[in-house]
Amino acid sequence: MSSGDFSSILVTNIMSTSLISVSPATTALQIAKMMEQGEIGAIIVKENEIPVGIITDRDFAIKIAANNLSFDTPVEKIMSSPLITINHSESISSAAKIMSSKKIRKLAVSENDKIIGIITSTDIVNQIAK
Repeated sequence: MSSGDFSSILVTNIMSTSLISVSPATTALQIAKMMEQGEIGAIIVKENEIPVGIITDRDFAIKIAANNLSFDTPVEKIMSSPLITINHSESISSAAKIMSSKKIRKLAVSENDKIIGIITSTDIVNQIAK
């Protein structure tokens, strides 16, 4: 299938709206517990209510585990920044192109400059598999 077959399916139709956000001072251990309890793989990092980055389960594995960093490490030292976003009214094929070009698996979804959700590569794959 070409990505054009999915140009009519919008990000807003398949994104997750379960969002957790934290301050840059939140520790890696706190992040890990939030991900486990919320059964999520990404948390938005906000400073003064402004989204400044994202911490993903992959960031945690690569940046904390692989570098043997302390669980007390603040999220600002391991988050991916700047936060890459896509508008909620874009197509999932546009989301897939951004993910591919940026080599990322999760995108923050925005509406009127506000983060309203997250779309993941898994969300897109699940939609294609339907």
